[in-house]
Amino acid sequence: MTGVETVQQIQDEAADWAVRLDAGELDGDGQGRLDAWLAGDPRRRGALLRARAGLELILEPEPGEVRDAMSRPRRMDRRTLFGGLGAAAAAAALGTLALIPVLNDRRYKTDIGEIRRVPLRDGSLAAINTDTEIAVDLQPRQRAIRLERGEAWFQVAKDPSRPFVVTAGDARVRAVGTAFSVRRRVMGVEVLVTEGVVEVWSGKSGAARRVSAGNQIFVSDSAGPAKPLHRPLEMDRALAWRDGQIVLDGDTIAAAVHEFNRYNVRKIVVTDPQLEGRRIVGWFHTNEPDSFARAVAASEAAELDVSGDVILLGG
Repeated sequence: MTGVETVQQIQDEAADWAVRLDAGELDGDGQGRLDAWLAGDPRRRGALLRARAGLELILEPEPGEVRDAMSRPRRMDRRTLFGGLGAAAAAAALGTLALIPVLNDRRYKTDIGEIRRVPLRDGSLAAINTDTEIAVDLQPRQRAIRLERGEAWFQVAKDPSRPFVVTAGDARVRAVGTAFSVRRRVMGVEVLVTEGVVEVWSGKSGAARRVSAGNQIFVSDSAGPAKPLHRPLEMDRALAWRDGQIVLDGDTIAAAVHEFNRYNVRKIVVTDPQLEGRRIVGWFHTNEPDSFARAVAASEAAELDVSGDVILLGG
């Protein structure tokens, strides 16, 4: 096939693969062709996940009906499958599908400590960090995301006819096919670009800055976008949350405590001001504030008191 596949073409192919997988028809060669197809376009994996999830809903027994694997229909024409997938997408939006959730022109939230990787309807992927709220509006000419609070990383499916625009406060980030994160901070918005190039500007100022992979930029609520900073070695560390990790490399204890408190109901409180400015190196899981506190207590000869939802760390 030549040229760039449309979303509809990818959905058609994903539906075919979903039916073949459900029927157990793939031999070694078939699996190889499937792997090659998935590797050919980043949108295909999300499309296949949605097709398989929709197929599960289509073939799910009615209440009171018993249907084992051998009695499942193994052949289905494309019209029937697509009609069923449309109903499945509606069911998924209502929360009845206990698989990977699909953002479909709606608001999406995560709780404290919750991290989600979610395929979008256009083939893009959103990794949504703790205590975050986004609104998704996928239109024929533009894909609009609004970050109400928190942080999210987007791997954008290429579609030059539909720019992908993220709004966070006064900040605007526009991409066609790339990957970047957006984090809402107290005084503005931080953008980290991991693939490709994005345009960043403020709603208060029309001047846009181009930010390429390995660079980050801060968009002040009052002054607009600053000059991009080239920090490629810090990208993986800053985005380690996608794997449920916090990586510290000379961060102050105060900054590290702030990060852990983002992910946990149990809060760390530093009772010794002199301790806050000291620096620490280490790798931790986001949901293990007690492990971090013990490491600090051991390395800094600090006192540690764990009581209920509070971890006291002091001198």
